[in-house]
Amino acid sequence: MRTEPTYASYLRLDELLTLQEPRSAEEGADLTTVRSEQFFIVSHQTCELWLKQILGDLAAVEGHFLTMSAGGIERSVDLLYRAGELLRLLREQLVALERLPLEDFAHFRRYLGTASGAQSSQSHRLEGVLGDARRPGSLFPAFRTGLDHIGVDLEEIVEAGVEAGSLHRVVEAMLQVGSGYFQWKIGHIGLVTKMIGEQRGTAGTSGAAYLMDRATMPFTELHELRGKMHERRQKQTSRLP
Repeated sequence: MRTEPTYASYLRLDELLTLQEPRSAEEGADLTTVRSEQFFIVSHQTCELWLKQILGDLAAVEGHFLTMSAGGIERSVDLLYRAGELLRLLREQLVALERLPLEDFAHFRRYLGTASGAQSSQSHRLEGVLGDARRPGSLFPAFRTGLDHIGVDLEEIVEAGVEAGSLHRVVEAMLQVGSGYFQWKIGHIGLVTKMIGEQRGTAGTSGAAYLMDRATMPFTELHELRGKMHERRQKQTSRLP
């Protein structure tokens, strides 16, 4: 007979709560420094868990874009908004990380070796999904392909606004995801600059300058279309008596 799960067994807490092993504790650092390193580890482990969820949600959205069924489009709106909220959580987590005392970080940073967030495979995968001004990613082209499949023009959706119904909601949700992603990246730059200034990153990157180069806004074409619509609406308004 299958045993009914408890809260601890369902979440595998016994395993989960042993995955934080501050290296500063091995050399007898004071408890405050050890707890600060644990805070650093927990923050980054949590980030990777949220990235796993975001990537899974966006993969499901791409799948819905391939069929463009009415139900799939509505599910895509839900998933996109959830991904946007999770990106907001990642940004707020950076705010919490600003409470990491500089002296503690300077103490345990040497234990990181070449370990760096720049090595996060999930972060790189998210860049590949969302894209930027230099490359379109995979999510937006999937949306374009789906629209072509049902014979709908993206510019008409943007122009129609709320009159476009669920497709308008998809566009709005994608823009929220893009904005949340950009704010997360900018927040990371601010945190790194505060903590290490112009020093190089632990993986040998240029530090804040490396992050600055990668902090670009996804869905460039959507923003351009919105800008054109805004310009047209301004001209229409200026002609009114």
